[in-house]
Amino acid sequence: MKDFKKQIIWQRSHTLTLEIYKATKSFPKEELYGLTSQIRRAVVSIPTNIAEGCGRRSNAELAHFLNIASGSASEVEYELLIAKELEYITAEEYNLWFQEISEIRSMLAAYMRKLKTEN
Repeated sequence: MKDFKKQIIWQRSHTLTLEIYKATKSFPKEELYGLTSQIRRAVVSIPTNIAEGCGRRSNAELAHFLNIASGSASEVEYELLIAKELEYITAEEYNLWFQEISEIRSMLAAYMRKLKTEN
């Protein structure tokens, strides 16, 4: 078991989650049960799955949850694109968060590769 709060990847995804939660407060009310809800569920899934994986006993289990987190990161990437094209977020916000989500996905992939070599 690993302390998820000490993982840089968890810290970065947690910060991104907070930023996106704050940004989605200004989304149109008619999106509350649509894009707002969907992007929030997807972004919070990233640090949640990292935390859950860190609480497991084996590297294989941790890798499974990192893989789920990676899928959620891809989902967030697309939802950010939709939010930008609908002009719910600025191009600057999109570019900043796109870069961060890309780096998080790369970190997840590297962590999964590392876990495979440790087995």
